[in-house]
Amino acid sequence: MKRGVLLNAPLSALVAHMGHTDEITVCDAGLPIAAGPERIDLALMAGTPSLATVLTALLTDLVVEKVIMASEIKQISPAAHQALVDQLEAHAATQGKPITIEYCLHETFKTRTRQSKAVVRSGEVIPYANLILCAGVAF
Repeated sequence: MKRGVLLNAPLSALVAHMGHTDEITVCDAGLPIAAGPERIDLALMAGTPSLATVLTALLTDLVVEKVIMASEIKQISPAAHQALVDQLEAHAATQGKPITIEYCLHETFKTRTRQSKAVVRSGEVIPYANLILCAGVAF
């Protein structure tokens, strides 16, 4: 049995295959997923697992230099937005490198997800609770 925090085999393999600037989309249950990127569907039911839980698991093994979110989250789901920002700031402190947060319109975000190595679908049902993680380097 694997000893680390990240036990999900597809997620663990995904993180292991990430290179600098590669992207992973972590999305809510409703985001349309285009053909192309690997689809890792973790959704069990509404709210489970939450986007924050999936993000926590990924951040145990992933160095992140940039995150992209839809700008709409700031007004439509401000509490969720702040929680994600807080989580990312804590991870930046842990990894010892800053994380830049960029925003774009939701339609642009959906198009950008096609560049991701994978789209990880959570059970999250908070509107616009989606993000793209851009990998950094561990050295």
